Amino acid sequence: MGEVRAQLGVLGPVQLTIDGVPQQLGGPKQRAVLAYLAINANRPVSVDALASAVWEENQPPDVRVSLHAIVSNLRKPLRDGGIDARTVLQHMGTGYRIVVDDAACDVFRFRARRENGLRALAAGRFAAASTALSEALGQWRGPVLSDLRGLGFADAYAVALDDERLGVIEARAEAEIAQGRADAVVSELALLVRDHPLRESLWEQLITALYLAGRQSDALEAARRLRGVLADQLGIDPGHRIRDLEAKILRQEPLTAVSAGAASATRATTIVDRSWHEPQAVMRDRIGNVYPIVGTVTRIGRLSDNDIALADGRVSRHHALVVDNGFTYVLKDLSSSNGVYIDGVRVVDSGILADGVRVRIGDTELTFMLIRDPA
Repeated sequence: MGEVRAQLGVLGPVQLTIDGVPQQLGGPKQRAVLAYLAINANRPVSVDALASAVWEENQPPDVRVSLHAIVSNLRKPLRDGGIDARTVLQHMGTGYRIVVDDAACDVFRFRARRENGLRALAAGRFAAASTALSEALGQWRGPVLSDLRGLGFADAYAVALDDERLGVIEARAEAEIAQGRADAVVSELALLVRDHPLRESLWEQLITALYLAGRQSDALEAARRLRGVLADQLGIDPGHRIRDLEAKILRQEPLTAVSAGAASATRATTIVDRSWHEPQAVMRDRIGNVYPIVGTVTRIGRLSDNDIALADGRVSRHHALVVDNGFTYVLKDLSSSNGVYIDGVRVVDSGILADGVRVRIGDTELTFMLIRDPA
């Protein structure tokens, strides 16, 4: 993007900087257009998709003219900075595309460092993992697209990216625990389980860190709190990993940082290593309707503003997300009334989608499928 003189940011309020100087981006519609193009960077976005994202159900009759004016305004700071604005913000057929180098967007940098950190964790290189994962988290300026909250696409993207951020925090905590620094992560994990009480992986780390720090009673109390939360909110018990960990603590079995690190490395290797020819993904229902999974976030719910709209009375207005995080597809429950199930098991917070799994949302059953050769 302009030889990396121009930088895009979405890990915070939407931002365009040139030579490190933040540019004025105008009103909410103009910022929304830039944000939607940024989260679909290097891919063409149709006028219809842009209009639906930015104006939702309240599109003006002259929406193409409005978009043309907004794009022209967005090009102005690039032109003023001596950058070829039409090469960066391209008009393509019936839509637009923003062209961004890997180093010129905070979310790209975040994901590259996350990948390095996860691969280091999987290889048991815990110090390198901590460094890379900390650098990934350093890309964040604040809540994702915080200046565009209330827009469906921005809210969904923020939920998805926050889930990725939590995953990086978890991975970094595992790397720290594996290096014998359990004490250092207890406070952060205790705050996170308060904000994300249904995320069992966070509780597992907190319980592990407390036990390794010599706080057996606190570890057992954390396990009891998790049982209470899951029973009260979902009517379920913790998963087998928590149950096994709790049993070890009750038996006062030794749990070393090395063994915790080995478990972390094992979990990190579950990352799906996508080839150059990335698979496409779809959801297929029982009567043969096919719903494509496109972009970073695919929204599922009852209302028409979702990417997959299901006419099912037991489906919430905004029920779930499918998040393509670059390594795996993740199904995330948006605190829906009736929950989300993968192969008959209720998803607590989020779950991995593997090829062929059955997903139930309300009374609708869908099969998740990878299509590796669309031709």
